[in-house]
Amino acid sequence: MATSGTDHSLTEGPARAALSRRRVLGMGAAAAGGAVLVGPVEAAQAAPGGPKRVLRAPALAPGDRVRVVSPGSTPNPTNMARGIEILRGWGLEVELGTHVFSKYGYLAGTDAQRLADLNAALNDPGVRAVFAARGGYGTQRIVDQINVAGVRRDPRVVVGFSDITSIHGKLWRETGLSTFYGPMVNWSDSRTGPESAEALRRAVMTTEPVTITRDPAETAAPVVVPGRASGPLLGGCLTLLSTSLGAGDAPRFDGAILFFEDVDEAPYSIDMMLTELRRVGVLSRVAGVVIGQITNSVGEVDEWDAAAVLKDRLYDLGVPVLGGLRLGHGNGQLTVPLGARATIDAEAGTLTVEAGVRAR
Repeated sequence: MATSGTDHSLTEGPARAALSRRRVLGMGAAAAGGAVLVGPVEAAQAAPGGPKRVLRAPALAPGDRVRVVSPGSTPNPTNMARGIEILRGWGLEVELGTHVFSKYGYLAGTDAQRLADLNAALNDPGVRAVFAARGGYGTQRIVDQINVAGVRRDPRVVVGFSDITSIHGKLWRETGLSTFYGPMVNWSDSRTGPESAEALRRAVMTTEPVTITRDPAETAAPVVVPGRASGPLLGGCLTLLSTSLGAGDAPRFDGAILFFEDVDEAPYSIDMMLTELRRVGVLSRVAGVVIGQITNSVGEVDEWDAAAVLKDRLYDLGVPVLGGLRLGHGNGQLTVPLGARATIDAEAGTLTVEAGVRAR
């Protein structure tokens, strides 16, 4: 997952980043004296691992106040203006966190500033939704200090992807909130056009189930193990899932439909992260696997490509696998509720997820 150079959570961009997110997170752990976790699943998915029921926020409606915050990197003002225009076009009252455009190295302000904005949005009783401005990097630095009291008391919509995977996991573990893995406010019309905007609107403003159909043009589309399975849809960016093992934002995946996607990771890196999930027992306990957009995964000539790695690491799990969904960093990104009950039909090429919001 790119964290320098062009940010694919921002726009599609032509250049490949110099460092993958996996390397940046790994260097951060080493600098902090952290250790790479390799151990039993009980340690990797430390209790409490998840809620006993799904908490749903009320569907958004025109006139609702929504807050945009930057838990990771700083967004582009032009792209932000476009995203805000889209939200206001749905009748939403858009507010910005105090430090949305702040800069502190590669972060949108200090950890204290970004955390303060996020906690204010999650606990203000008048805010009906929290939209991430951008991903990039930085959420794992603050996720353990998130105050979830307001969400438990008064659930609200939370939207983001990529680096926001950590927030999704934290809110699921601590409150059972169904959140939304979809485009952020740092909007790029060239990557996320009208279909992406409508998918996001429909997911957060209606109680209709969400159905995503396999796209044959996607990198992971050849990766299919026939079968049907149901369970809560959990996951996000593969790099964030891998580097959260053992931490407080790692969900329990027992009986879940595991969803993952990633960007700017070479095939061997995808292999490494999936092998890590196998070694700690995560993949032995899922009911099924769905794969989103594997974007810009470039390997060496005459070596496995990303699809070959995915087949090698997933085909022996004994569960249905469906690849090729437009969820993630690629063009035409769609939106899906996390935590809600989902059903995959690999032969039909569909993922159907119950609504992530409830009627008002």
